[in-house]
Amino acid sequence: MVEECRFLLDTALGQSNVVDRWQWDPDPYDEYTVRGAYQTLTSMVTPTVEATDDLVWHKQVPLKASIVSWRLLKDRLPTRLNLQRRGLLEVAAITCVSGCGNEESASRLFLHCDVFVSLWQYIRSWIGVSGVDPHNISEHLYQFIHYTGHTKARRSFLQLIWLLCVWLI
Repeated sequence: MVEECRFLLDTALGQSNVVDRWQWDPDPYDEYTVRGAYQTLTSMVTPTVEATDDLVWHKQVPLKASIVSWRLLKDRLPTRLNLQRRGLLEVAAITCVSGCGNEESASRLFLHCDVFVSLWQYIRSWIGVSGVDPHNISEHLYQFIHYTGHTKARRSFLQLIWLLCVWLI
């Protein structure tokens, strides 16, 4: 990332007739302050599963893909850990299908497994944003849909991408 930043800075062209300034996105008319950053971080509302339930239903997504996403948010997919909890698998058989050696829970499989986490990194790179995946799937969905822009069309497009990635995994 440092090399990418250096490349971007090396290729940036300055304009002598334009004044440059730093801009703090949460308040574009005010400067950055630690107090403002603290207020921004503490005022963030963590999305609940109920708040993201409506985001899995999209008219351009097949119903079966939406159902998988809805079950994922509710932690009702037949992951090996869930099957073990129901007594259908032994404790020794709950390691991840990817072969990473960790237990196969929904959040581990979809957000933290070394094999599948690269998918989210590629997608972020493709849409031109950077970010860190949260530990909670509903937070991941909410954050992914609200990465860039606030237009309804952009959020709908990102919603489609998220649902497609979940279906693929």
